[in-house]
Amino acid sequence: MRFLNPKTDFVFKKIFGSDSSRDILISFLNAVLTLTGSDTITDLAIIDPRLAPKIDGMKDSFLDVRVRDQRGYSYIIEMQVLNVEGFEKRVLFNASKAYVNQLDEAEPYRILTAVVALTITDFSMFPDLSHVVSRFRLCAEENPAICHQDLELVFAELPKFTKSESELETTVDRWLFFLKHAVDLTIIPESLAAEPAIVRALGLASMAGWTKEELDLLQKREWWLDDQRYLFQKARKVQEVEQKLQDSEARFQDSEARFQDFEARFQDSEARFQDSEARLQDSETHLREARMEIKKAETKAQAEGALRAKADALIRLLERRFHKVPDAFRERISAADADQLDAWLDAVLEAPTIEALFDRQ
Repeated sequence: MRFLNPKTDFVFKKIFGSDSSRDILISFLNAVLTLTGSDTITDLAIIDPRLAPKIDGMKDSFLDVRVRDQRGYSYIIEMQVLNVEGFEKRVLFNASKAYVNQLDEAEPYRILTAVVALTITDFSMFPDLSHVVSRFRLCAEENPAICHQDLELVFAELPKFTKSESELETTVDRWLFFLKHAVDLTIIPESLAAEPAIVRALGLASMAGWTKEELDLLQKREWWLDDQRYLFQKARKVQEVEQKLQDSEARFQDSEARFQDFEARFQDSEARFQDSEARLQDSETHLREARMEIKKAETKAQAEGALRAKADALIRLLERRFHKVPDAFRERISAADADQLDAWLDAVLEAPTIEALFDRQ
């Protein structure tokens, strides 16, 4: 026994998107959405299943089934096999559109009912979340327990489901195992046989129930999806390379900016150094000038000291010879230069009177 891939749109539609298989969809929704008690879906009506394209062009990589349960709640069930750009926004858009389209013009808002968008992905959407099934609602940031119940996005990421057939414990485990591994089965495992709805789903997925034309279409669809995966991988690699180039260019520009900043600081430091060197040279010039002035002052002081010593010596000699030196002569001695003082010193011992000494030329 061989089974077709339930992730392929034709098979997915046959299993979940027809009136004859409503019991399968009810079991699937109750399990994945963990609906219990009064929330349990007991009946539903298919509103608008999206038909899969007939191969030509094959622009859609997804299929959605829209249903409404016994309470009037709407559900959008979508199988997405390719991680296309803007996919998350499309999910939110479709759910919001389904919510808005419940009302005709002039109808009151109170008749609006909840919309749940259940998306099964064949790729990982939220790497930072570890759970296979993730739920998103409009909740208060200050208190996440307070949520708006009318719009909910639910994602089941099949790559995150890693349980083996022997590890299956719950109905949702069995449904996820069915979606991920049905194509690899050759018999119905005991763990899946415990769920009548899954047994029915496997019966619909059995290759024995499909015509040759349908199988040919499925094969072409699988080939097309493989081609799309390859193109997406190539495009992603190109984007990664481009991103690396942009990052490298940004780092280069940042390094260049830092170098220019360093160069500017170096030039500023060099200018300050040259200014300091100029000030140092100017200070050295002032220091040399000051030293010269000091030397001149010292020479002058020495000369003046020698002159005073000669004047003092002359006055002492005069006092010894003549006992008294009149003030007029003292003033002349203070005003005399070295040569005059030397002349008076040479003649002081021979002068008969003090007047005679100072009258000498």
